[in-house]
Parts: sequence; C-alpha cells; structure tokens
Amino acid sequence: MKRTPPWKMVLGLMGVVVLLVGWTTATEPRGHHTRFEDLLFRSGDSDLVVMYSTYFATAGRCAGCHGHDQDTLASIDAQGRDVNVADDWRSSMMGNSARDPFFRAKMEHEVLVNPGHQGAIEGKCLSCHAPLGFHEERMLGHAPFTAAMLDTSTIGLDGVSCTSCHMQNPDSAGTLFSGELRFDSALVYGPYEDDEINQAIMEFFVGFRPGYGEHIQDGRVCAGCHTLITGTMDLQGNTTGDEFVEQATWHEWLNSVYTADPQTNCRGCHLPRITDSIRLAADYAFLQGHSPFGLHHLVGGNEFMLKLLKENRQALGIPATGVQFDSTIARTVDQLRHRTLDLDLVLTSRDPDTAYIEARLVNLAGHKFPSGYPSRRAFVQLVVTDAQNDTLFASGLLDTTYEVIGHDATYEAHYDMINDPGQAQIYELVMGDVNGDVTTVLERAKDPIKDNRLVPQGFSTTHYTYDTTRIAGVPASDIDFNHDAFGVEGNGGDIVRYHIPMNGFDGLIQVSARVYYQPVPPAWNEEMFSMQGPRIDAFRTLYDAADGTPPWWPWIRCWTTAPASPIAWRTSPRYGPTPPAMAW
Repeated sequence: MKRTPPWKMVLGLMGVVVLLVGWTTATEPRGHHTRFEDLLFRSGDSDLVVMYSTYFATAGRCAGCHGHDQDTLASIDAQGRDVNVADDWRSSMMGNSARDPFFRAKMEHEVLVNPGHQGAIEGKCLSCHAPLGFHEERMLGHAPFTAAMLDTSTIGLDGVSCTSCHMQNPDSAGTLFSGELRFDSALVYGPYEDDEINQAIMEFFVGFRPGYGEHIQDGRVCAGCHTLITGTMDLQGNTTGDEFVEQATWHEWLNSVYTADPQTNCRGCHLPRITDSIRLAADYAFLQGHSPFGLHHLVGGNEFMLKLLKENRQALGIPATGVQFDSTIARTVDQLRHRTLDLDLVLTSRDPDTAYIEARLVNLAGHKFPSGYPSRRAFVQLVVTDAQNDTLFASGLLDTTYEVIGHDATYEAHYDMINDPGQAQIYELVMGDVNGDVTTVLERAKDPIKDNRLVPQGFSTTHYTYDTTRIAGVPASDIDFNHDAFGVEGNGGDIVRYHIPMNGFDGLIQVSARVYYQPVPPAWNEEMFSMQGPRIDAFRTLYDAADGTPPWWPWIRCWTTAPASPIAWRTSPRYGPTPPAMAW
C-alpha cells in the first residue's frame, strides 16, 4: 500500500493535536473514515492478518503502529536497530503456539486415548495455545472452542498474541491458573503510567484504551498458563479425583531467590529491557520516546521446534521470514548457553584404578531447568580420552536417533555417582499413571516418578508452593542436590560424580563434559507415534525430516597425568580461570 507522504502526515497530525485538546475521558473519538478504512491504512505495511473480534484484535492490528516503521522513526533503538515488537513476536514460540505441530499432534494423541473427553482435552489445550479463539467463545457464551474450529479461526491461529497478555485483568492475573484467564473489555495494559502516554491515539484507531498495569511489569500475566494442573484418569478413562501438575513454572519462580528483586521476574529474561528511548508508535512525529523498553524476544530454549517451524513455515502458514526465525533461534541459543546453566568440571583425584571427576551444575534460570511441558530434558555428556584421542570412557552419548545410549527401557534413574558407560545423568520429569507405570499421556498422569530437574536458586522444600514444585526420584543419599557443601538448602545445583575405571592406565587423559537440551526426545514420541491421526501423521513427517541434534553447552575440558591434584574449569567466562589453549 502506498504510504501518505511524511509532510502530509505532519500537517494532518497538527490537526489531530488540536482535536486531542478537546477530547475528554467521557468522549470516544471518531474519525471521518470508518474504523475498517482506518484499519486498512494503519496496517498497510504488515503481512500479519488483521482482524477484530468482539473482544480482541489480532497482532496484525497492533502492527499498524507497533510494527516496522518505514520512516525509521518508531521502534528504533540508539544504534539504529529495528526493535519493533511485532516482528520479534512473529517468529517466537508464543507467536506460533497455535501452529506448533508437536502441540497439535499431542492434543490429538490425548483425544485418541480418551475420545470421550475430547471437549475437555481440547478446551484445556486451546485455552493457552489459542487463547483469543478459546476465550472469545467463552466470553460470548457460545459452545466451546474446538480443534476443528482452530483450523479456520484467524484469531485462534494468532496464538499467544498481543491482547492475550495485555488485556488480562490485573486482579485475576497471578491468581488463576490452568488456562483460566480473565480479560478486561476494551482496556489494554502496558508498562507506562497513564500520564506518560497518549491514550487517545489508540482509542481512536483501535477502540482499546491503553493504561498502566503493574501486572504487566512483574510477570503475573504468564502465570495463568505456565501453571497447569490437570485431572487424573485411570486406564479405562475414569476420573480418580487426583490431580497432576503438568507444569508450574510460575510457582517455581515463586519458590526461588529471585522474588526478592522485582526486576528478576519472567520479563527480565524473556522480554529483556533496554534503556534506550524508544518511540512507541509509527507515523506520529510529535511522540516522545519511552524508556525502558521491553524487547519482545520471548525466547526460551526450544531451538529444535524453532528450526522445524522455520523449515516448514510455508506449509504451516507462518507469517514470519527465515531471517526473523534466524534471529529468534540465535537469541534462544545465546540464552541457553549464557544465562541458563553453569557447568564446572573438577578432577578431584586419580590413582591407577580410578579417575575421580565431578561435574558441578548450577541452574541460573528463575525456574526449574528444564521447565514447562514434561517432554523436555537435559543430560550430561562426559567423555574421557587419551593423548591419541582414543575414548577410554563415555557417558551420555547419542545414537543415530538422538536417544541417549544406554537409556533404560522405561526411564533413566537419577545418579549421584556414575561408573558405567550405560549410565547417564538426565534431568527430567517422568510421569507415572495410577499403576505407577511410566506414561506420556497427560490425562493418565497421577504422580511424578522422577523429577530431578535442577531447581532455581533459593528453592526450598518448606516453601508454600512445594506441593506443585516437588522433587521426586532423587535419593536421600544425594546430599548435594540443591545443597551446598555445608548442607544449606537452596544453591540450585547438583554434583554428578564420575568414577572412571583406569585399569592401570597412567598416561595423559583429557576429560570433556557438556550439557545437551532436548525439548522433544525420541522416547517421548514413541507412545504418540504408535497411533495414527492427521495431526500425528503430519508431525511425524516433519519430525523425521528434522535435524534432531540438540542444542549444547560448549565443551569444558581438562588434561591431567597421574597422580593429579584437584583442578577445575568452568564453562562460564564470568567465573574462574580460563582453561589452557591445549585443553580446548
């Protein structure tokens, strides 16, 4: 669409300024064009779908002002970089939550297992993965929003869109969970005080009145979906009255040291702030910049799915470019490697029979690592080689299907000490059904058989949220899990001890360790892939064609000869010495 020349826009805005003086809070402004005509003009530079519903609007509607500015005046940081929220959002997992083929396949899997529960299953899933579509129907008093409706629902396919967060009611945010979101009609909340923004502009063009919301600042809008509790069914599909915590990322943060600082909440990592003065809306030359500004990167750790979405964006109907996905993927990897985990490698001692090594991990995230959906896992890979680079010992290697070699048939136990290549330390949540057997069917989950995911620093088993954040499957003999050397709880770490058989070998050895993260590991899919359905079949095809190499932390290595004094290296450049060049 051809844009109005800037000089004409400035003259027009002078007239708008005069009109603004005459508006009062009791008067709703109306332009001489219809709202639809204004909508088309304001959204002319965006390829995001533009739609109003009764209560919400798609991100394409917001992009008219908060997307890319062709005049490079709005959403530009001090270095001249475009930081508009629409383009950052569109290639995120949030922006594609309704198109995520793994989510769609898993929802179908749950329905195939318990077809009589289809409405409840789809409703629970869609309340968070397609919140605008689901809650629009609920607020209108219509029949529940379904998976069949999602395929043709423009507003449902918008995923976790602008208004799904910015219209949440401040009184309910942080207190209602499991997709029970509440919204305010025609009010949108942001991080700036009412007297710092020009409310009339948005009210005129969009019909929503912007205002300050403290809950936008502290992450409470994340709580409604990132705390999910589901009812338990037995193997015949009967309710048992039990409940299972599918995820409690919000409660994990509450049970951490980070609640003491109001700046260290969800937003601090997932919408990082810059202090540059940013003009918030395009085409309004008179607007002043605002600081700080939250970058809508919305990155987590799901590099695998982002790559899959990028490679199949046309088939999945994703309105994001490969370049935009590349930016989101790069930020995801950067967050994983630099702001998620610290790994230390310590060679405590060595004799002719055994090399004693410790891998020391510390969780840097404000929640468990991994957190979120139970499929996600992290594991430690440790390899010992000689001077000729021949392998003497290896734990946590991957086979050609990207499964951990030696993984037990059901699940791998938590280890305090590893002395066999068939053992590997895997941090994960393993769900158990009513019989105590491993299941990947969420409706059948009753208790966690294993939850040894690294807890956040400050985590306590006496905290009021422990019933939703409990540790499981970590033996009492592992006294250093979330405990320091003095036995004080809350260090957010774990030490894995490796006793490596040397069998009399006394030559030079190199010890290497790294951590891998897998959001969709092979074993998790086995139960689902044993069934057929259009969504399962579609995801299976995409999954089989995808690069399953999980993201990793850089190798940390040390060399030693026997006998050896304790030595240690760290993966993080913020701490400790730098390993010698020959060790890398």
